[in-house]
Amino acid sequence: MTTLKELNTIIDRVLAGGRDKKDIVILRRCLKMSDNREVKQSAKYIVNVPGGENIYIGDQINHQCIDDETKLSLQKIEQILQKIDEKLFLSPSVSPQTNSESFVDTTNSKTQSSLTLPPPSIKTFDFEVITVDIYGRETKLLRKEAEFFIENLNYGVLEMVSIPGGKFNMGASKDEEASRDDERPQHLVSIQPFFFARYPITQAQWRVIANLPKVKHDLDLEPSRFKGDNLPVERVCWYSASEFCERLSRETGRTYRLPSEAEWEYACRSKEATPFHYGKTITTSLANYCGQDQENNGRLDKGTYSCEPGGIYRQQTTEVGSFPANAFGLCDMHGLVWEWCTDYEHDDYQGAPSDGTSWLNEQNSSEYRVLRGGSWHSPPHLCRSASRLSEDADITDSRFGFRVVCSWE
Repeated sequence: MTTLKELNTIIDRVLAGGRDKKDIVILRRCLKMSDNREVKQSAKYIVNVPGGENIYIGDQINHQCIDDETKLSLQKIEQILQKIDEKLFLSPSVSPQTNSESFVDTTNSKTQSSLTLPPPSIKTFDFEVITVDIYGRETKLLRKEAEFFIENLNYGVLEMVSIPGGKFNMGASKDEEASRDDERPQHLVSIQPFFFARYPITQAQWRVIANLPKVKHDLDLEPSRFKGDNLPVERVCWYSASEFCERLSRETGRTYRLPSEAEWEYACRSKEATPFHYGKTITTSLANYCGQDQENNGRLDKGTYSCEPGGIYRQQTTEVGSFPANAFGLCDMHGLVWEWCTDYEHDDYQGAPSDGTSWLNEQNSSEYRVLRGGSWHSPPHLCRSASRLSEDADITDSRFGFRVVCSWE
């Protein structure tokens, strides 16, 4: 608990030039209020308790009941944080295609990571990992354990799973069924440890962060076509997904961002070299994709990948976590929604980074960004671990969502 006296000590410390990360987070949490209206959120706020100086960070406040001394402290906090934000967050740039506000990519930026706090206490969870053969029949069932931490988001939580560092062959071999030239050449990539969201961002999580003050870009509170708190948020463009990460970072004091394309594929494969982390094929009992043959502009998209039987076509998203996890403990990496990455579009992997960082496009005006994983609408071959899609960063679609990475130095 933090008393008003302790809070003023923190304010004095920051005004004197201190930039202790915990101090900044406390100040941000104290400022979750606006004049003349009650704030009701489960995160920590100042609460006015009768008894003079007994003012603590608690559950909720009513601004009309706060004494003048506390109001003055809140005004100071607002001024301090405004100055800090002007230094920490880069100014918006202009999109060459849309002439609208866009984002400076901070995936490999030292500026953003200087803000970062370590994660809360690390916990573990158990899960089962399934392997199937070319007929889609289960051949192995393993029980595994993974580490994670919980980021409390109002009435919900964001589960961030620990992804160990390592090396892997990124892309597809020439003999992988339905692979394409843009997935080659296969190349060895080194990945540093990071935390990855266990599930795609849900609509409930989206609303919490979309209600926070804007960093660079307005967010629609209800963008999704298919409605449900535990359904993945969709119809989110790359800029909006990046704005979500910026707001979440500012709120928590930890660095959140979209994954690099290499991080995404490494996390999806979870040390498997097969087309899917489940094995050599996939079935609609393991993922949400189109498991029926479909005509697509004169082309037949098969609902099967290998020798497995045909499946179902749900024609919409399903709740996150409805299907078995991969060996890292991540769910819904195949199908459900395509997930935005930070990388710009490239025709193939010639010249791609080998250190797992985002492949930026500083000399090209293209605003196309990469998406991974396939969706509820995709045939199975587009849900492979190596499959790539790119779209204009401004595009929204009911097939497009995202999940977040947390990293720090």
